[in-house]
Amino acid sequence: MRAGRASCLLLLLGAHSLACARALAAQNIDTIVVENRNVFEPRGEAPGWIARLGDALHRRTRPGVIRRALLFDRGEPYDSARAVESARALRALGVFRDVALDTARVNGRLAVRVTTSDGWSTRAEVGFASSAGSVTWTLGLVERNVLGTASALSAHYRKTPDRREWQLLGRSPGFLARRAVLGAGYLDLSDGRGGFWSYGVPFYRTSARTSLVTYGEAGRTRVLRFRDGALADSVERRVLRVGLSGGFALRATDRNYTRVRWIAQARREAFTALPHGGPQPDSTSFAAALGLELGSARFAAVEQLDRYARREDVDLTRRLWVGLWAAPRVFGYAASRAGLGPEIQAQWGTAWEGGFAWLRMNANGVMRATGMDSGRVELGATVMKRGLARHTLVLHAEGGVASAVAPGTEFDLWVRQNGPRAFTAHAFTGTRRYWVVAEDRILVAANALGLVGIGLAPFVEWGGAWYAGERPRAGGDVGLALRLGATRSTEGQVTEVAVAWRFGAGFTAGRWALVIRPGLEFRQ
Repeated sequence: MRAGRASCLLLLLGAHSLACARALAAQNIDTIVVENRNVFEPRGEAPGWIARLGDALHRRTRPGVIRRALLFDRGEPYDSARAVESARALRALGVFRDVALDTARVNGRLAVRVTTSDGWSTRAEVGFASSAGSVTWTLGLVERNVLGTASALSAHYRKTPDRREWQLLGRSPGFLARRAVLGAGYLDLSDGRGGFWSYGVPFYRTSARTSLVTYGEAGRTRVLRFRDGALADSVERRVLRVGLSGGFALRATDRNYTRVRWIAQARREAFTALPHGGPQPDSTSFAAALGLELGSARFAAVEQLDRYARREDVDLTRRLWVGLWAAPRVFGYAASRAGLGPEIQAQWGTAWEGGFAWLRMNANGVMRATGMDSGRVELGATVMKRGLARHTLVLHAEGGVASAVAPGTEFDLWVRQNGPRAFTAHAFTGTRRYWVVAEDRILVAANALGLVGIGLAPFVEWGGAWYAGERPRAGGDVGLALRLGATRSTEGQVTEVAVAWRFGAGFTAGRWALVIRPGLEFRQ
């Protein structure tokens, strides 16, 4: 009898919720209310003097910036899926610690209230990373929310085991147009210099109908090639590349899309062997690609995965892209380089209560009259499961195979930080690679003193890289990492200090190593 009453109650609640959702969807939005809280609002979580000083110094995000990022406007019918996607778009700006959207009725009119909490956006960086003796120093200044516009500017000086560099980066959403994004950067290296840029309107939401972006790069830099942890050779690369990419949707809803995408680019490039290779003439060529992309949008909102005290969006969209690059001789390619380049990108993801999983695959190559000339295939998989209280178990595996790659595009597990962490710079390089890691992230304090998240992470990993024709070269480590992350900052990036015991190949010093570096991230 009680079970029957409970079932009836659940049915009534479900029917009521469905009726409410239909009523909201049938009503147009009359008002959009924006409430943007400062860094330390509400007060009381952090020490009083820090909260008052921080809020006084911080320039709060402008309401117009928040309204511009929303995917709905006044007068439009309310759509719950678009509201959820708008919250993701606001979090993607990288200036908020928290975002919430809800609805209310005032005198029969529908109002949408957008509540955001700013993060501390100005940061002086003094970075130090050490991996078994390979030290990297970073000094920089970052502003993620210039004058409250959600634009970002940064300047860094960085010294690695390979070179010194000055780096200037900038990004501005809504530049000249509501949905347009401008990005640019300049690098001044001890062995070269270069820059890159992009501007345009991407597919900014699942139901977007069109996209158009221009991009490019120019520079003259030294490309280093390593083998077994030592510098093998180097080449100088001169490049000027300009491209235009775009697309249109054959079908687009708030949940699914079918898009036709295209790319056209011109390139002027030359590689010169160092130190005595002699000058090489630049080659000028054009290439174009056309493809079809199918997608079904899926996202999981998680906490305490890669950040502390904030929601994190994990992209689990089920996506398939199939394209074909054309680089014929008539476009300026030499007979030895001309051909067709098939490309496939696929992703599958799913989520459940307390966890998620995703699989990804990228494959591309160049086909000539004589057969497949060069190519690259990469696979990856991640599983996250929230287990006991305060524990998050992460399992990740990835690998790749490449052939006839351009200088500087070989796999280097230290550069990409997708290999065993307790090994020196360039210990694992080549055209074959794999990496498997298991990590248990234990939450110690989510928001200590209202300023910092603290965690521990025991881990074990194994991986390596080598060139075709060589014996596989791999190593592993097991250890414990202390994870620290600022909870009031915009990014909230975690820094880890790890002690690890090494085994296998790829190291020459003792088995114990100290590692200080940015924490691994598994949301991408």
